[in-house]
Amino acid sequence: MRLNRILLAGTLVVVALVVQVSVLARLHLPGAVPDLVLLTVLALAMVYGHVSGALIGFTAGLLADLAPPADHAAGRYALVLCVIGYLAGLTKPETGQPRSAAGPMVMVVAAAIGSTLLYAGVGALVGDTGARNVGLFSLILTAVVYDLVLAPFTVPWIMALARRADNDPLAEAPAAGSVTAGWTAAGTGLNVGDRRGGGLRGGLRARAARSRAARAARIKGVKRL
Repeated sequence: MRLNRILLAGTLVVVALVVQVSVLARLHLPGAVPDLVLLTVLALAMVYGHVSGALIGFTAGLLADLAPPADHAAGRYALVLCVIGYLAGLTKPETGQPRSAAGPMVMVVAAAIGSTLLYAGVGALVGDTGARNVGLFSLILTAVVYDLVLAPFTVPWIMALARRADNDPLAEAPAAGSVTAGWTAAGTGLNVGDRRGGGLRGGLRARAARSRAARAARIKGVKRL
């Protein structure tokens, strides 16, 4: 990953985690907690692709595993977000921007359902039956509803910010300028040098003008003496 991607992704993930732990988790909404970290990983993965999405998802999930009050084994949510980031990155459009809002919203629903099921499945493997006690269906339903409510206020803005930060005009401008200058120089050479010997005559005229100017300067210098 490039440095600008790492800085932007790290900042967004930390901000999303702080808001989720200090604000959203304290609302005590029924069912699941609105997952702002999941939406952040989802938005970044749909811009940066599957490899970066998996790395961002794993890092964000590991931070969420370690953030207090953590009540599960470290690495559990890291695995979930790593898979979600990888799969979301596979849906990255070729143009870098989705044609409509329907695609990202479908991904939000799929990510909310998939992350809840995968989190509960990993918990069942390690002996955590908390999702079974609360009710898996209610967790999935509330996770989908909460994430769909948050998505219009987060996903498009994060995607737009990621696309803007990913464009590096200082790196692209010299290449474009050199190509343009090359084509301009090629066009000038063809127009001047290849038509009726214009380039040769132009060079002879310029040389003759310089020699006349040099002689005139020497004559004026003699007169001043």
